[in-house]
Amino acid sequence: MNKLGLLGKNISYSFSRAYFKEKFQTEHIENTSYENFDIENINKFQDIIKHTEGLRGLNVTIPYKEAVMPYLDEINEQAKAIGAVNTIRITKKGKLVGYNTDCYGFKKTIEPFIKPHHKKALILGTGGASKAVIYSLKELGLTCNYVSRNLSKNVQFSYDTLTKEDVKNHEVIVNCTPLGTFPDIKDCPNIPYDGITEKHLLFDLIYNPEETTFLSSGKKNGATIVNGANMLKLQAEKSWSIWDL
Repeated sequence: MNKLGLLGKNISYSFSRAYFKEKFQTEHIENTSYENFDIENINKFQDIIKHTEGLRGLNVTIPYKEAVMPYLDEINEQAKAIGAVNTIRITKKGKLVGYNTDCYGFKKTIEPFIKPHHKKALILGTGGASKAVIYSLKELGLTCNYVSRNLSKNVQFSYDTLTKEDVKNHEVIVNCTPLGTFPDIKDCPNIPYDGITEKHLLFDLIYNPEETTFLSSGKKNGATIVNGANMLKLQAEKSWSIWDL
């Protein structure tokens, strides 16, 4: 039996397990299972590797996309450049190889919506997913700036310092935080939404609910909005091709 799974924390809501379960049924893929490995601490990762017979691959989600990297034997060049891993292939010899399929899923999803006037992007949040987002947007020719709770060398804006004018000057805004995820659907990043215009493109990595408060706040001002559902499907299929079962 080939085993696959999702590594994360508090992931009972996860998209991946339901997605792969349905994939295995509809495509008649046998002798393969997908389960959640919900761990409190990354230190438990090695126990999973040691004690899960037949484990061939993993997806990685919040909060371990960066923390898992020191435990891997090899990291693909792109994932190394991004600085985050969301897919692990376990070779027949037991080597752990890290990849990033978030960048593939995100780029493929956002690219059709990018217009010539989309030059600058605000990235809300600084976790592992945001690194893949910035990598992809830079490939598409955009300048990116982070927004987080605290300013630092890599963080250009804090939620306290971000102005309406700053929002107006960044025509693409990507939410990489979990704020607004079901069941806390009224939550949203604290930015000056009155700076958003019909020239803006808002992308939320969240897929549940389909339209977060972040997205609906942008839509009210005429912005184009995109959620994370298609990105997730694309990154999942890319992971499947990497595991090569």
